[in-house]
Amino acid sequence: MTDQPDDVPSTVRDACTSLARAGEHVTFTAVATRTGISRTTLYRRRDLRQVIEQHKDLEEEKITLTGLATQIDQLRQALEAVAANVRRHEEHLRTLRRTERAR
Repeated sequence: MTDQPDDVPSTVRDACTSLARAGEHVTFTAVATRTGISRTTLYRRRDLRQVIEQHKDLEEEKITLTGLATQIDQLRQALEAVAANVRRHEEHLRTLRRTERAR
């Protein structure tokens, strides 16, 4: 590797950004391949490991429109189930109150 030691974090950051933009997973192996820095060094150096981990976290947070639509549909279904349960409980309470009044 011909980079000066001070350039290594920016080289790793650039590799992570490049991988993410290309739609590839940010992994230690992929970064090692792009930068020529050994995986051992990437794991051992805390600053480099943090750069990669941050990019991996960002990758996991990405959401597609399809994924978002699926999540919204799941939430809607869950909300409808809760609402049906509440309606059932309210009806049960009304029945109990009517029974109490009749006594």
